Amino acid sequence: MSALTSSPLGNHQEECVAPFDLVPSPRAAAPTIGVLPRCRLRRVTEFIQQNLDKDLALAELAAVVSMSPYHFARLFKCSTGVPPHRFVVRQRIARARAVLTTPELSIAQISRMVGFRTPSHFTTVFRRSLGITPGTYRAALTREDRPGGEGG
Repeated sequence: MSALTSSPLGNHQEECVAPFDLVPSPRAAAPTIGVLPRCRLRRVTEFIQQNLDKDLALAELAAVVSMSPYHFARLFKCSTGVPPHRFVVRQRIARARAVLTTPELSIAQISRMVGFRTPSHFTTVFRRSLGITPGTYRAALTREDRPGGEGG
């Protein structure tokens, strides 16, 4: 008896293989879930970029591309590799990193500009994403911009 058949999970592992992996034909090997068409993906990502400062609900993003929220979330994840919410958060952090180079704006102002309700939530998400706080990130940028800013 092989190790695969003696394991209680052996049969389950065989059942979990996607049907398209078992079909030898290259045409039939395409995933059954699919991806968002490029024009719809571009439309929704542009919408996200233009509205980062607002609350972006899954239903609202799905409506941009005329889909149900569930179907949109599945196709979006297949297209980008991340769920819509995580994509939005990453875009917010990317925008915040760019805006943090502006010393005139406070971190609280930046947090609102990129769509976080509170500065503390912004700081938590930023630290979880990059491993440092927005203030530390900004201080590091300022040190690098100063002449002879190599030291620390």
